[in-house]
Amino acid sequence: MTPLPPGLTREFFGRADGADVHRYTLGRPGGPRVRVLDYGGVLQSLEAPDRDGRPGNVVLGFGDLDGYVANNRPGADRVFLGAVIGRFANRIAGGTFTLDGVQHRVPQNNGKNSLHGGPAGFDTRIWAATGISDGDGVALRLTLVSPDGDQGYPGRLTTEVTYRVDARDRLRLTYRATTDAPTVVNLTNHTYWNLAGEGSGDVHEHWLEIAASRFCPTGEDLIPAGDPAPVEGTPFDFRRPARIGARIGEPDPRLVTGQGYDHNWVLDRGAPFAARAWDPASGRLLTMWTTEPGLQFYSGNYLTADLAGTGGRPYHRGAGFALEAQHFPDSPNRPDFPSTVLRPGEVYHQETVFALTTADEPPVA
Repeated sequence: MTPLPPGLTREFFGRADGADVHRYTLGRPGGPRVRVLDYGGVLQSLEAPDRDGRPGNVVLGFGDLDGYVANNRPGADRVFLGAVIGRFANRIAGGTFTLDGVQHRVPQNNGKNSLHGGPAGFDTRIWAATGISDGDGVALRLTLVSPDGDQGYPGRLTTEVTYRVDARDRLRLTYRATTDAPTVVNLTNHTYWNLAGEGSGDVHEHWLEIAASRFCPTGEDLIPAGDPAPVEGTPFDFRRPARIGARIGEPDPRLVTGQGYDHNWVLDRGAPFAARAWDPASGRLLTMWTTEPGLQFYSGNYLTADLAGTGGRPYHRGAGFALEAQHFPDSPNRPDFPSTVLRPGEVYHQETVFALTTADEPPVA
């Protein structure tokens, strides 16, 4: 085994599919401490200080490997805690799409739709791991080869996801993928955040700001319906900080269908950030930047109390929120959306960065 660089440690975490699974810890003394699994590329925990300097884990996860494996079993109501999502994040309507005149069928695991790459998506795989240390911090690179036909997707896809705690103590996620045949790719990370601390209750008192003037309205199946629409005058307007729970119960049919927020925002080009979230109890402030055109904000609507977290406490509805940087849902069936097609000789690239600081009040741009 190749020795790991300073600032990165490795420990045995269990066995899945007949193979060993490991947990890696990244960080430096006094900075954030990040734990990542090579199972599903899961971000299991992230410890960051509150306004008084006290560290706490601010992401949802399971305490052992059995929790993740059980959540991925057939018939499980999967919640994708902290996982890398692929090949295609979000939903594909009807589980079908046409590429270069050829129709492809992918698993219908969300009603009639395909969700998050199918029942055996990238969140269920064991990734190869490599440690990296350079002038910009310490990193863990995860690599996965998805064969042609995997979950119905064409082309042999090689994917790299790199978790880096950089020199500025930010968490940087870099994605890279190549293919040997035309395919569609949409990768993201499904971390749930609770800035008051994992297992501390719901996130409805968190303040959220999203740099987006439009969002994708959805129908009953949570597939985008029609063109992106202005957020102005709707419960989806987070251009100025607002509490997550302030309008979540309004009788807007797009909220009622999803039992809360589970929608794609069309990020404004040239904005100083993609999103910010602030917790008044701890003072923690999360700032997010991304190269992606869209952001799926999910308010943890389907979390249930039978999910026990890393701290042993149950995750009720709204126990965390996800900010999933990605292309738009159902893009393979929507030529008017930014393309998710990847061809041989091209490189899929995405970078998403998270910074955790503190503030005494919700910041206003």
